[in-house]
Amino acid sequence: MTPSSDNSVRGARTLALSSSSSSCVAQEARSLDLFTTTPLVYSAPLSRLCHPHPVYLKLDLLQPSGSFKDRGMAHLCATVHRVHGANRKIMQRMDDTEEDVVVPRLRLISSSGGNAGLAVTTVARRIPDTDVSVVVPMTTKPLVIEKLRSLGAEVTIHGDNWNDADALARQWVDEAKERGVSAIYVSPYDNPLLWTGHSTAIDEIITQLLESPSSAHLKIGAVLASVGGGGLLCGIFEGIERNYYGKDEVRTNVVRGIKVVACETEGAASFAASFDASTSSIALGGKKELSMVRLSGITSVATSLGALEVTPAVIQRAHRHQDRGQGGSGEDVLSNVCTDSEAVDACIKFAADHRMLVEPACGAALAPLFSERLRSELLCELGRDANSAIVVEVCGGSGVNLDLLEGWKAQFLSDKA
Repeated sequence: MTPSSDNSVRGARTLALSSSSSSCVAQEARSLDLFTTTPLVYSAPLSRLCHPHPVYLKLDLLQPSGSFKDRGMAHLCATVHRVHGANRKIMQRMDDTEEDVVVPRLRLISSSGGNAGLAVTTVARRIPDTDVSVVVPMTTKPLVIEKLRSLGAEVTIHGDNWNDADALARQWVDEAKERGVSAIYVSPYDNPLLWTGHSTAIDEIITQLLESPSSAHLKIGAVLASVGGGGLLCGIFEGIERNYYGKDEVRTNVVRGIKVVACETEGAASFAASFDASTSSIALGGKKELSMVRLSGITSVATSLGALEVTPAVIQRAHRHQDRGQGGSGEDVLSNVCTDSEAVDACIKFAADHRMLVEPACGAALAPLFSERLRSELLCELGRDANSAIVVEVCGGSGVNLDLLEGWKAQFLSDKA
């Protein structure tokens, strides 16, 4: 689905999902083992920094492909494959001959800065009769390209940024359909099926907090997540809404008053640009109109955040979350933009404290806690409630290794050595 899709359809779908049981979301993808339930772990080092708030890490870097994107891609691919199979049966019934109808393999065509391509390729390997083509921009790390090809994806390098790569992927889908080939465009972030898959992270976080004796009394004061095109953030808002309006009052209480912190780096802050512009527009005119801003280019080391413009749906959902908080429950959306140096510094400190590697795109979500400058601002927003937990979506580490981390350290932190 493209950014110009009917917003009313998306809104209706969100409300319908909000009344469904969280245990049923993306159940088909779960049953096929296309993504995993990842650990939620208490971080003693970050909890000391953020006292009195306990800090928990949702470790989605442990998904099979190395990032949270497995969640959305699993739900999308499972759904698309089921529809493709249903169409095959219809074709067989409609055919007048006694011969079996030969249905071509399903080809998924995606554009990606890295993580989305790895996710769709990882997931598709477990789905029969499915092939994957991925178009990546020239900024994509060789490490990621090698991984994609080793997983069996057909990889094409094209364009200066993700938007250039995406245009070619869409063109290929159109051309394939003209030839009668079964091809599906897979957006890295702008599809409601992706958002619903990503929303399972919130379901898991709530369940994991409630099931642990040490955290069952906690509420989520803030959830921190990186923003590229807005897919993960759309999923987070969807998961919060589903549990907020669900029939389980205990789950509702865990997310009541939650602040969503949208984290980006300077040079890739497309969410902040549109969110600030739209919020200012509403404040001046009182109208719920979007003012989408398209960046002229990506100049950040966090190339995985390299969408020039976020999906309009994430701005709409952000404002809806804020509107709910104005009723007295305290919900809010905070836009947090760090420097490349702060993102890399967070990656280095996270590796030292937790023995795990993440890339700068994920470091953006950790920077508000590791950076003294940003941490003081966040804690001021949260107050002093010791029962209010901070949860960080540790979204990915597929585009990093020790050599890259050392290179970023030398490039951005040499003056701190």
